[in-house]
Amino acid sequence: MNKTNAMRQLDVAKIKYEPMTYEVDENDLSGVHIAEQIGLPVEIVFKTLVAKGDKTGPIVLVIPCAKEIDLKCAAAATGNKKLEMVAVKDLLGLTGYIRGGCSPVGMKKKFPTWFDAAVEEQERITVSAGVRGCQLLLSAEEILRFTGAKIADLTV
Repeated sequence: MNKTNAMRQLDVAKIKYEPMTYEVDENDLSGVHIAEQIGLPVEIVFKTLVAKGDKTGPIVLVIPCAKEIDLKCAAAATGNKKLEMVAVKDLLGLTGYIRGGCSPVGMKKKFPTWFDAAVEEQERITVSAGVRGCQLLLSAEEILRFTGAKIADLTV
């Protein structure tokens, strides 16, 4: 597999990660499906969502793959009154990533990033490598530090 932008940035920062590949199922891009494919507990597989806040503009929200975002909680935690998800058609232009391959590392621009508080329960997590079909297993502490993320309750 070719190195993704996310991998290159982690390499430069000397952050160790393990790429984990899986078969992409266009009918099921869920993190739960990915966890099954890579043989890891669903609790450590995180998905990256991009939203727009009325005060902050675009923000990155990283949550456990089996959970749903709570837009009211997320808005309050991020200093917004209102949040709306970025439309799938706008995702590539804004982040450089497509749906199902969005990573909190290596976007076109560095956006404010929040991880769900569930990350604190995990030593290692996976996030997308920036392409469908590959996750990166790495230290939760290191990705939090690298992305400059804040931690908040973001899920239902």
